[in-house]
Amino acid sequence: MEKFAFILHPLSLQDMEHLSPLMRYIPNPIIEACLKMKKPFKVSHITGIKSPYAEAEGWFIGCPLTAKQMVELPEEFVMDRIIESGKVAQELGAKIVGLGAFTSIVGDAGITVAKNLDIAVTSGNSYTVATAIQGTKQAARMMGKDLKECRAVVVGATGSIGAASVRLLAKEVKHITLVARHMGPLEELAQELIEQNHCDVAVSQDIRTSLQEADIVITVTSALDFLIEPGDLKPGAVVCDVARPRNVSREVSLQRNDVLVIEGGVINVPGDVDFHFNFGFPPHTSYACMAETMILALDGRYENFSLGRSLDINKINLISQLADKHNFKMAGFRNFERAVSTQHIEEVKHNAQHALAVHGC
Repeated sequence: MEKFAFILHPLSLQDMEHLSPLMRYIPNPIIEACLKMKKPFKVSHITGIKSPYAEAEGWFIGCPLTAKQMVELPEEFVMDRIIESGKVAQELGAKIVGLGAFTSIVGDAGITVAKNLDIAVTSGNSYTVATAIQGTKQAARMMGKDLKECRAVVVGATGSIGAASVRLLAKEVKHITLVARHMGPLEELAQELIEQNHCDVAVSQDIRTSLQEADIVITVTSALDFLIEPGDLKPGAVVCDVARPRNVSREVSLQRNDVLVIEGGVINVPGDVDFHFNFGFPPHTSYACMAETMILALDGRYENFSLGRSLDINKINLISQLADKHNFKMAGFRNFERAVSTQHIEEVKHNAQHALAVHGC
């Protein structure tokens, strides 16, 4: 039996209400103070994962800090708490641990965590990229788009997931705009693409202007204060929101019936998996980052995998191959905890065509 663990943490204080409705009546500063004092702990035992080649069990480990706390508290304190979480996984018998959400972003993106543990570490970002690109391309085709004629925008283009997404997506589209806060890294990445003779490339720090003409948007920024709003997108846009917390406002889905928003990386896990914890997904499905940790365990690859600020395209291709080998599949599309049906996509496509006709586009 192969063994793994995955570190979770509350993205916001609202997530604490899943543990107890009484949390909504406790002042936020008190909850934050309690979280800061609480030690990492085992959340649940994961059972039933079975591929044609191996079986695995695992554990969810709780790192009791919100995304906001991970950004605002001293880095050394946060890193110590993540390492402590990894040691809980180690003591339970896990041979590899995955870093969820902001635990994979703090500091040097997992490298220091790996140096302080006796087990392998991965962020899960390689499979996150692979499935985000796969899902985006599939959704675009279902919306009737020819990728070779599409204008794409990657928001958060210089992060590890963003840069890898850019390198893969640039091979498929006509034009790509790279968006991030700092111009230097943007220009370096753009120059790399230009030298490789991919598509037309532009860079921008102006997120909203860049979105206006985008046919495809992949958004992966870890900024806590950024949301794509309904007025930012053109009719027919396909938006893949890989970020947690989300970068796309819920209002986009409520107000724009001519825009398709999907979440990156919703994966069917092979076997009769039971997570014994509700993180908002249907039974037998997980985030891609969780799935990467399971895939590496099932394949007996107890080695540091997706770490640091630069992802290896060869590893992205490898994890895709291993996913196929162990029967991990895309689980369709989701948006804000709801399935996105083929019928819904057809309705969005029809509404977009109507809106573009009305506006003479």
